[in-house]
Amino acid sequence: MTESSRDIRLPQIGRILENPDIAAFFPLISRPLTARSVAETVARIRASALAGSAPVSDTEAIGRCVDDCRALASRRLMPVLNATGILLHTNLGRSPLSEGAWEKARRINTGYSNLEFDLGAGERGRRGGLAPELAALLSGAESALIVNNNAAAVLLALGTLAAGREVIVSRGEQVQIGGGFRIPEILALSGAKLVEVGTTNVTTVDDYLQALGPETAAVLVVHSSNFAIRGFTRKAALADLVGALPSRVPVIADQGSGCTTERIEGEIPVSRYIADGAALVCFSGDKLAGGPQAGIIAGRSDLVAACARHPLMRAFRPGKTILSLLEQRLVEILSGVPAPASPRDAAGLETFGAAILAGLPGGTARLVPSVASTGGGTSPDEGFPSRALELLPPLAAPRLLEAFRRGDPPLVACVRAGKVRLDLASLRGEDPRLVAQLIMEALASCDSDTPSRKCADSACFDVCHSSPLRVGGPESSPVTGD
Repeated sequence: MTESSRDIRLPQIGRILENPDIAAFFPLISRPLTARSVAETVARIRASALAGSAPVSDTEAIGRCVDDCRALASRRLMPVLNATGILLHTNLGRSPLSEGAWEKARRINTGYSNLEFDLGAGERGRRGGLAPELAALLSGAESALIVNNNAAAVLLALGTLAAGREVIVSRGEQVQIGGGFRIPEILALSGAKLVEVGTTNVTTVDDYLQALGPETAAVLVVHSSNFAIRGFTRKAALADLVGALPSRVPVIADQGSGCTTERIEGEIPVSRYIADGAALVCFSGDKLAGGPQAGIIAGRSDLVAACARHPLMRAFRPGKTILSLLEQRLVEILSGVPAPASPRDAAGLETFGAAILAGLPGGTARLVPSVASTGGGTSPDEGFPSRALELLPPLAAPRLLEAFRRGDPPLVACVRAGKVRLDLASLRGEDPRLVAQLIMEALASCDSDTPSRKCADSACFDVCHSSPLRVGGPESSPVTGD
């Protein structure tokens, strides 16, 4: 049957775009993207009708267009509440920035700045501001360089020091983190040749020494990030390794977590790597440091300068937003200001939990002990005491988790022993009245089988079509790494 022989009447695209429910998406996803989505939806309805499906009314057609526009809008970046108990949750943006750092960097980013202008000389200057000097001071290094992220830092360091030559790496440190950052592949991309030494669980100084040759350019030591090896293990101490290697072979350390002034079980601060003789140390600015996404290379001034001259540096260099935020966060660290995502004392969490419970009917939730984690690839098998609100109503966990994600703002919870929990360690002192309200709306939504409420603000909207977000910890998928 041809299209002309079937009575397929669908509203025109222009008329659909005049519908208030559709026009409401213009400030969220733009009019052109809304129009494209509507056209694609109408085309699918038409194709289905031509294939013999039942006719669709104008109202149903517009409803489908609304659903598809809402699915698009749900992909916009928006604020969420993190109740997973993972402080540096990669899927949720890692470390929140301090409000002070944001405010101090605001004017730099909403107007012009001296990004590459020397105010003293009145001519073009070096990009970076004070961030490189502050990072070097914090890490105890001679010099430092700022790039887009830690993956870029490692790739740049290897490309600068070892392209076309050999780099020795322990078999126990050939890790994969994040969505596909694999050490062997990064080495290949940099132009370096991987030389494997040792075994998965044991690598000694002698293993490195026996692998040395005329083409050896460096030794790479890698932070294990999102896993740990327990039992019969042995790893060469960095100071011993540096002391045994010839001076021509530098050690590059991928420290990863950005541990500087923090004292976290299983984490070695950047300054310790430098003190033990690492020539270059690469680490993240948006993990324990509590800054924006950035990578930092700290170490010997001659090697840092060589990295800065590498052609890849222009591709990896950050802009004024990252540099201004990182600069302010480094000032805060050196001034003793903790990161926003730092662990809190249990007493404070008890008080916070009690304030939330005060806004809930009896029998809705209870305060229980919990174990939170730092996340972001930091001390993967180490946790710290926390408190959590455990939801008591006998509702299926997936259904309640989805209801929380439909909130305004969305709330991402976790499941422990089959129960939905809101871990208070990662809620960052949010307004307890808001948390209580989100709990009540999620429960009401589950009872009525309808979305909780629609947000009228263009910065935050219904996300009922978003896919489930799985989080790290028991009974769920691991948090992603770098």
